[in-house]
Amino acid sequence: MVGNSEWTPELSRRWDQGIVRYPDPAVEALDPRFGAYRIGNTAIERLFTGTRWAEGPVWFGDFRSLVFSDIPNNRMLRYCEVSDEVTLFRQPANYSNGNTRDLQGRLISCEHLTRRITRTEHDGSLTVLLDRFDGKRLNAPNDVVVHSDGAIWFTDPGYGILVGYEGERAEAELPRRVYRLDAVTGAATVVADDLVMPNGLCFSPDESLLYISDSGISHDPDAPGHIRVFEVVDGRKLRGGRVFADVTPGFADGMRTDSDGNLWSSMGWAGPGTDGVHCRTPDGELIGRIILPEPCSNLCFGGVKKNRLFMTCSQSLYSLYVEASGNQCP
Repeated sequence: MVGNSEWTPELSRRWDQGIVRYPDPAVEALDPRFGAYRIGNTAIERLFTGTRWAEGPVWFGDFRSLVFSDIPNNRMLRYCEVSDEVTLFRQPANYSNGNTRDLQGRLISCEHLTRRITRTEHDGSLTVLLDRFDGKRLNAPNDVVVHSDGAIWFTDPGYGILVGYEGERAEAELPRRVYRLDAVTGAATVVADDLVMPNGLCFSPDESLLYISDSGISHDPDAPGHIRVFEVVDGRKLRGGRVFADVTPGFADGMRTDSDGNLWSSMGWAGPGTDGVHCRTPDGELIGRIILPEPCSNLCFGGVKKNRLFMTCSQSLYSLYVEASGNQCP
């Protein structure tokens, strides 16, 4: 088991060595229950490096490929599981951040530069789904998920307008909120408005709960570093919002649940030996960690059996096979 005190430069150089002793010491079982999901004869793989801030991984099972964002480079990349190659998917990409797929398999993206939610049609054309609310521009949509009724839920913290590096610096016109975009009417409603910086989000397997990470602003010492969980009422509203897990001193970002209801959340800005992915039970107990050499921004399940965890980090894309199946995995 690798803890903070055992993390060494020698271990971090393992990424360049190519050979890792099984079981991978960077996959930590903090509780015996994690043993059901940890595979002893598999290791974390670095699939690609060369991004400036990778984000928004979404699996396309019909193409056996993963699409993800490289926000500062204003591009989206595509990893092909068959060829094991990464190629350019789209550039420019309007500094896209989070991505998902709708019920028809179309790509849904959060764009920082244009401050909007878009849908990529099957012919490659773009449809703008939402760029304003109450006549005012959205801040900079961040992450997005699709409910089984087709509604699109997304966060709008405004990271893309804080600095020019990931979008274009601007003043916020709206509070930082979480929205629901109705699939039938196209109308948007506010479902949460009491988070400092609503970031990643995902549903529980039965969609009775919605997890939202509140990551705050990194330079603010009083910024929250927790994940909250809300009850989903009639598939349209949220109730409650208790703290599910405190992850300070770092921040959680993108998240996914598996078919057992465990929450796999990205972890960043906590330092070497902690950054990576945390696995928590539905009760919020931390049972396992995947330690990565750089802050993790987001993740998703994919692969033929939906048991390959893809993790976007600051400069790289990683993967790890686990004995868990992704809940929302096209």
